[in-house]
Amino acid sequence: MHATGRNLPQLLGDARRWFEDALLATLEEAGEAPVSPTQAGLFAVLDAEGTTVSELARRMGVTRQTAHQAVHGLVAAGLLEQVPDPSSARRRLIRRTEEGARTHRRAELVLGRVERELAARIGEETVLALRAALELPWGSPPVLAPPEG
Repeated sequence: MHATGRNLPQLLGDARRWFEDALLATLEEAGEAPVSPTQAGLFAVLDAEGTTVSELARRMGVTRQTAHQAVHGLVAAGLLEQVPDPSSARRRLIRRTEEGARTHRRAELVLGRVERELAARIGEETVLALRAALELPWGSPPVLAPPEG
């Protein structure tokens, strides 16, 4: 049995939310426009030249409707814009506005500071080991035989 009784996906989810909460609270404290965790996640998977809503949804692991709602809120906040896709007249790309790019740069700086704070709390070697384990190539997800019973 593990110390907390929680499985690894639950622990990884908690860790992601810890970083997210720190990032969003810090940015809001600094006077940035408040964003939801879904909106923050969208920024993390957005290509600099722009990305379609369908591709954003795929990368985020959410429905197209959820991605569209997140995009709509960020467009309204002035952080994203929709532009024609030069490769297809039927598609539109979502990309950062100048303000969105500035906010994204600030968010990356905040995340670096949050990581250093985590290292101060649990030890730099532990954070380096965690990072090293997560950066290893895990290969494709396995398809295992169903458990018996």
